[in-house]
Amino acid sequence: MDFIDQIKSISQQVSKLREEIETEEATKTAFVMPFIKALGYNVHNPREVCPEFTADVPGVKGEKVDYAIIIDKTPAILIECKWCGRGLENPKHRSQLHRYFHTTTAKFTVLTNGILYRFYTDTEKPNIMDEKPFFEFSILDFSDSTINELKRFSKSRFDPDELGDVAQTLLYTKEIKRLMAEQLVKPSPEFAKFFASQVYPRRVVASVTERFKEITKRSLKEFINERITERLAAAINVEHSRTAVEIQDSETEVFSDNDGLVTTEEKLEAFCIVKAILCKSIDIERIQCKDTKGYLGVNLDGKTHKTICRFRFSPNKKTIGILDLNKKEAKKAISSLNEIYGFAEFIKARAIDIAQIGETQIESIEQ
Repeated sequence: MDFIDQIKSISQQVSKLREEIETEEATKTAFVMPFIKALGYNVHNPREVCPEFTADVPGVKGEKVDYAIIIDKTPAILIECKWCGRGLENPKHRSQLHRYFHTTTAKFTVLTNGILYRFYTDTEKPNIMDEKPFFEFSILDFSDSTINELKRFSKSRFDPDELGDVAQTLLYTKEIKRLMAEQLVKPSPEFAKFFASQVYPRRVVASVTERFKEITKRSLKEFINERITERLAAAINVEHSRTAVEIQDSETEVFSDNDGLVTTEEKLEAFCIVKAILCKSIDIERIQCKDTKGYLGVNLDGKTHKTICRFRFSPNKKTIGILDLNKKEAKKAISSLNEIYGFAEFIKARAIDIAQIGETQIESIEQ
């Protein structure tokens, strides 16, 4: 099983069991140990994954960290676990890791509740753990980029020197993103003044800066929205062109049936919009469609029992229908194809549910 598939499997496990887990020990067994195993370490070999690793502080005996990953007979990564029903914000949790980091040779520490994993190192002062994690990974909300960063901690990829450099970059990138997010909501005087000085023809005084706060905020939001729209439009055009070529080159029309049913350009565009919405969540090759006299159905793997949504277009009315796992369809009228984007979260949720549940389960639910 590929690394990404193992992580997805753990994610499903966490989603199902998190409400039933009531202790830290259960969290470690059900969530954390499978996670360590997915990284390629042998959780049954104490010479590689040592539970209750001794990390005594001078003057204090009996200090133990939940797990130490041993590489070349030396602790390389320390992992401190908490119950999955508890957050990681308590300062006491970090102070524990501070002590362990200072008294061992490990260069990386992880604080986790089995759902969120926070990775720390010493980018600011040698041998003193940073206050802020340089990387965070949520088992319930991850992307391709975070998976790629997580792979750096796997047994086959682990390189402490490389990770030290990466940690600094990730930490600074994370902080810059945080600052940008803050500026988008409430631009600071300095931020607004920077832009004002580039475009305002006269001296930028306090009143001008104040005015430019709102102008800057609106400009940034419009810029981001325009870029998103451009990318979606490009994705639609690419998929539309690909579909058109496939139809022209095929001996039998992909979207036609024996009764002479012809899929309209409008339906194809709706199909492409769904593919654009799902392109980051689902393998694009799995997203297919089947046209009937009643509707155009978008599905996974060409299976009608894996239908994601349905489109019904007539000269006077357009509707989108999204199904649940009990095959109940919620229909909504739309006035233009652009309104499909307003249903993006529902489309994603339906597609991900289908992708995660086995085919046999879907068939049994829908019978």
